[in-house]
Amino acid sequence: MNTHKKIYTLMLSALLVAVGTVIPMFMPKVIIGPMSFTLASHVAVMIAIFISPQVSIIVALGTTLGFFVSGTPFIVVLRALSHIVWAFAGGMYIKKHPMTFESPSKTFIFNIIIALLHAIGEIIVVIPFYMGTMDVHSFIYMVFGLVGIGTAIHSAIDFMVSLLVWKALSKNASIVSISNVKKVYFIKQA
Repeated sequence: MNTHKKIYTLMLSALLVAVGTVIPMFMPKVIIGPMSFTLASHVAVMIAIFISPQVSIIVALGTTLGFFVSGTPFIVVLRALSHIVWAFAGGMYIKKHPMTFESPSKTFIFNIIIALLHAIGEIIVVIPFYMGTMDVHSFIYMVFGLVGIGTAIHSAIDFMVSLLVWKALSKNASIVSISNVKKVYFIKQA
């Protein structure tokens, strides 16, 4: 990669970190119990996946740091840190299979797998915080219901938003030149 592309990639990573840090401050939230789900809070990390595995790690770490310095509860910071796993896995898969988003069915499957990895990561993070602090039914509701199913649904919705944003961003030749995903199709192409 030449110096110009490296600088452009770094600048784009920084912008995605900034966007990923600012979105939770302004977007609508759905709060159920101690959990909150902020619309589009994963979009910056998901867009980073389309660029490269390295950018996905940078943005996941940067947004985690943003949550940490903003005084977000520690459990939320750790949940954000878990995004490194699914972001890197998604970035690596796309690097090897860049045509994935040219097929709506492959895009759907990718979305479901990322949502499941995302949910599993966050479940693993919250288990120590809730284990032994409540009865079994409440634990299952909180950890597997709100965190697990809630995160999977939230992730899938944010991924669809990310696809729409990427569809617009991919019209920029400079962005496409440094990314693994070149095209996104929402319907099967003839």
